[in-house]
Amino acid sequence: MFRLEPVIPIFSPEIFGFTVDITAGIIIEWIVILILGIGAFLLTRNLKLRPNKTQSALENIYQTIRDFMVNTMDEEYESFLPYIGTLMIYLLTLNLVGLLGFRPPTSDLSITASFAISTFLVVNINAIRKHGILGFGKGLLHPFAPMLPLNILERFILPMSLALRLFGNMIAAVILLELVYEKLGEISIFAQLGIPIIVHGYFDIFDGLIQMIVFTMLTMINIKQTAEH
Repeated sequence: MFRLEPVIPIFSPEIFGFTVDITAGIIIEWIVILILGIGAFLLTRNLKLRPNKTQSALENIYQTIRDFMVNTMDEEYESFLPYIGTLMIYLLTLNLVGLLGFRPPTSDLSITASFAISTFLVVNINAIRKHGILGFGKGLLHPFAPMLPLNILERFILPMSLALRLFGNMIAAVILLELVYEKLGEISIFAQLGIPIIVHGYFDIFDGLIQMIVFTMLTMINIKQTAEH
């Protein structure tokens, strides 16, 4: 009978009296950050006015992300491009980790919660920076004062919904892939070699891409709506 293995900490150091569980997903996150950081440095350290093929590809990726963001948020929010672009590339890379045979870090609720908290902070800090503390507080009273509790609740539901949506879709993909491997293993070990490629293509690539787009799209929409509310 199939049973999803729980996320087990590899080690649990104490930091300022609190026990911090370091899981395989967190270590994979660190590795991805390191690889993306080194890659970004190497690919952008010698940019030229006449781009070569590599630089042209990078500029196309940059322009695609910019157009996607501007079409969603308008040009006045272009200053968020570094955050949105980094979020898209980082989140997509984590979702694609399953292609290497590892469990995607985004199938861990604590990790998707970290993305959601980051978005929550960006959304509300931007609104405070644009309107000031008083203006931000008045926005919570819109359209009339009795709406205050619901408006506050709505602000906190945002990160919860983002975290749960991403986690739910990614963990569902992990479970389905495990079921496929289990059932194919009952037929023959050789059945596990080729058939799962199609399943991985859908859940790791297509679904991973869709979940990245949904998460970043909701992030952009909430940045814009909260700032203009």
